[in-house]
Amino acid sequence: MEKFKIIEERENPLFKRKEIKISIDAEVSPNRADVLNLLSEKFSVPADTIIIRKISGKFGSKNFTISADIYSSGEEKENTEIISKNREIKKQAGEEVKEQQKG
Repeated sequence: MEKFKIIEERENPLFKRKEIKISIDAEVSPNRADVLNLLSEKFSVPADTIIIRKISGKFGSKNFTISADIYSSGEEKENTEIISKNREIKKQAGEEVKEQQKG
């Protein structure tokens, strides 16, 4: 990624996170792993405390807007994010269904 700038940065004390929006100029659409590493280095936080909400760009444009949340800790992220909890529940339920089908 060539260059980026912070468009918006605000603290959300209720969820103990920093909500940011950045703009990146790049030749191709940035992938989540690259953005995760970039944010981790820029804000000096571990990658497991970051959630990338959205990467968007307009057709033909080399400018991409990224929305992300940076939590104070990995535990706060796990406690706040419903998505990860739902995935765990579905995963466990899927395993239980497979076991019942085998038996």
